[in-house]
Amino acid sequence: MSGPWFIDEWHILLRLLLAMLLGGLVGLERERSNHAAGLRTHILVCLGSALIMMLSIYGFKDFAHELNVRIDPARLATAVITGVGFLGAGTILFTGKSITGLTTAASIWVVAAIGLAAGAGFFFASIVSTVLVLLNLWVFNKLELRYLRGNKLHVITLHTLSEPGTLEKVSSFMEQEKIKIRKITVNEQDLSFAEVTPVEPKIEIVLHVQVPHEFKTIQMVSKLRQWEHMTKVSIE
Repeated sequence: MSGPWFIDEWHILLRLLLAMLLGGLVGLERERSNHAAGLRTHILVCLGSALIMMLSIYGFKDFAHELNVRIDPARLATAVITGVGFLGAGTILFTGKSITGLTTAASIWVVAAIGLAAGAGFFFASIVSTVLVLLNLWVFNKLELRYLRGNKLHVITLHTLSEPGTLEKVSSFMEQEKIKIRKITVNEQDLSFAEVTPVEPKIEIVLHVQVPHEFKTIQMVSKLRQWEHMTKVSIE
């Protein structure tokens, strides 16, 4: 038996194994980077997409020649692309200072597309897409960390005594380090009411900064910790 609506068991197995392999390659890269969606998640998404694609094309072959029945092989594929967005959204985290997980969410979405391509028998496109995805996730990530890291924003939090000229001192230091201040927030922390003996008021300075390429976190923390009355330094 043959025809556009028929597929044998060997081709079913081939497409499912290919989807498992390609999804696993992308998931392995995410797993090694310690992201929420890793090896098993990407395999399941890709494998499930391939199965749904084959179901959409071949699962209703018995009705292909019935009167008043029109088969659309893409009807379930559109539902996969829409539905996988909810899974990807679960990997996006907003910490109040930054958003993480966008790349992993995108990888889940593209793995679903790779699974659909493998399930439809579009082998060359699915393999090439996997290679390009791995190139983007691994090679381009190395290039980004090496050459574009300086364009990213960091959050520097300082706890020190509230003294005249503190902000000017911080501004001057950042200028010397070639760090551009994008946003600054100052919070007063007067804790004298909770102490037996009065203490000097403290302030929390939160700086949203753009750092140069040669920015080194440890050295920056070490320099700031040497300041008099500096009690806390954190860089994110």
